Amino acid sequence: MDGKLIDRIRGARRIAALTGAGISTASGIPDYRGPEGVWTRSPGAVNAFTHENFMADAAVRREFWRAYAGHAAWRAEPNAAHRALAALDDAGVAVRVLTQNVDGLHQRAGLAARKVLELHGTMHTTRCTSCPARFPTTEILAAADDDPPCPRCGGILQPDIVLFGQMLDAEVLGHARNIAAASGLFLAIGSSLQVEPAASLCTVAVQAGATLVIVNRDPTPYDDDAAFVLRDDIEAVVPELCAAVTGAGHW
Repeated sequence: MDGKLIDRIRGARRIAALTGAGISTASGIPDYRGPEGVWTRSPGAVNAFTHENFMADAAVRREFWRAYAGHAAWRAEPNAAHRALAALDDAGVAVRVLTQNVDGLHQRAGLAARKVLELHGTMHTTRCTSCPARFPTTEILAAADDDPPCPRCGGILQPDIVLFGQMLDAEVLGHARNIAAASGLFLAIGSSLQVEPAASLCTVAVQAGATLVIVNRDPTPYDDDAAFVLRDDIEAVVPELCAAVTGAGHW
């Protein structure tokens, strides 16, 4: 690893990590825009992730729920990158993860739920769009209904994820911006940084004086703002970055 990078990040005490789909691909979860990504292989699949289509068309909802029931994330386990961020927190470094992922793998790796902001929601709970009811998604999937109605009011159910056309939760986004602004080191890991407003957290961090390090296979719109850009394998390089922060060996 670049000595200048190691010198720059060693001893960082407040770290924010913006994580995207790329951090979970080593866990067997496909990304969206890569060569084997969900949108790349099935461009029409995006229709099922559009809020307007989801709410208006039962056929779209059936397609969505069928795909959701078989999603690889249900079987996935945290990989070395997830575990390294959790271990860095265990080492006493103030770590906050701002994730675009809905898989819950950061928490399963050992990070406390309060230290993970799920910008785009979570796949593990499902809410009714007509009443305040919420349910574990596994319970909804177990019902084996291809367009499951709310068990309480019969309304349309939607997993607690942000679909295209929906706004991010303003409180969560505001909290994320505060964390980005307070960080000394901002890691953008496995994100194409093409989805706003999450990607703009990089700008918030840099303008507040943080060192921005981007770890991603492909170029991003924010590469020019970064102090360092790494194209290395995420599962390999994130543990190295975390070890460099503490001056330790590999996790």
